Amino acid sequence: MKKNSTPEIKVGYLSTVYHTSLLLMGTGWLEERLNIKTGWRLFGAGPAVIQAFAKGEIDLGYTGLPPVIIGIDKGIAIKCVGGGHVEGTVLIARGDFKSIEELREINAVFQQFRGKIIGTPQMGSIHDVIIRSCIKESSLEDEIAVKNYNWTDFVLDAIVDGEIHAAAGTPALAVAASRACDAKIIIPAHKLWANNPSCGIIATRRLIENSPDLLEEFLKLHEEASNFIRMHPARAAKIVSGMVELVDEDFVLKAYEISPKYCAGISEEFIAATLAFVPVLYKLGYLKKLLTQEDIFDLRFIKK
Repeated sequence: MKKNSTPEIKVGYLSTVYHTSLLLMGTGWLEERLNIKTGWRLFGAGPAVIQAFAKGEIDLGYTGLPPVIIGIDKGIAIKCVGGGHVEGTVLIARGDFKSIEELREINAVFQQFRGKIIGTPQMGSIHDVIIRSCIKESSLEDEIAVKNYNWTDFVLDAIVDGEIHAAAGTPALAVAASRACDAKIIIPAHKLWANNPSCGIIATRRLIENSPDLLEEFLKLHEEASNFIRMHPARAAKIVSGMVELVDEDFVLKAYEISPKYCAGISEEFIAATLAFVPVLYKLGYLKKLLTQEDIFDLRFIKK
């Protein structure tokens, strides 16, 4: 961050419509109420946000926790300082594939995809890790291919074009695919991986140590924005739809409805769900060592 009369903060965000980033951008709260200059930068998936942290290009970021864990394991000086959202990964498919409600067991759902391809965002994203873990748990890693895409939009194009048979991604992807090709959710988020930490607020060690007051104020507005989405979804949807091309208010509301679990704080459940990913990431070869809660989280701001 630059040291001048008007503090500047650089924030990496994703196109996910239910993150508070788009609402904070649309309302201008950060600039108006904190008197800071905010530089927002869009990324295609969580791993790209972490790469930007590694290059010193951003101070704060919105992303799922698995990419954060991978980044910390590689020596990137970042911590999770706030919650954001849980259960943000669903499995969608088009055609005659049956849902978990019909087949009753998650393994039975994945058996349908023997010899087929499931698409997902970047390798190391929370969606990628969840789907690879589920496939491995079903002992189908040699029979189901996972294809990664740098941008979620490319996953949508792939399922529309028939390049992939199913996709793991956000509720927003599910809404878009439903509109574009009548795809449906075949495993909802709470059954694919309950309480998964789909979004946290990540900060550099430099920001934490040098600008703690600014970070605390940002987190307060993040919490206010989370509450605004919960309490006034229609108003929030109107603001967010104005920030994203080709997305209307109904689209945003449907994404809210699919995945309504917000958590600006860092609960014990959020921590436990995050730590549950550590051995999974290790077994999948993403980590060199097993990280602890202290490695991943800085709770000083949430406890205030």
